[in-house]
Amino acid sequence: MSAHGHPTGSREPVAHVLAGFLAAAAMFAGAIALVWHPGRIGPGAMLVALLAAAMGGLQHRLAAVAVAVTTLCFFFGMVIAVVLERSIF
Repeated sequence: MSAHGHPTGSREPVAHVLAGFLAAAAMFAGAIALVWHPGRIGPGAMLVALLAAAMGGLQHRLAAVAVAVTTLCFFFGMVIAVVLERSIF
């Protein structure tokens, strides 16, 4: 036991923590892609979300949600850009 009451050997692997941060960053980038250059930001956000999903671990649900959110944000960002005649790239 450590001084804080947690067992010292039960830390979550760094890859699992990183997958969670990547998933959160991908969702943020997906939200940005709704309003600003969805053709540039959207595919990058989806790639980061897929990378987070491939890393898996304890954050697998968050990564799956990130893939869905970034895909929907890319799609609706493209729709908004076409309807409002704004730049896609």
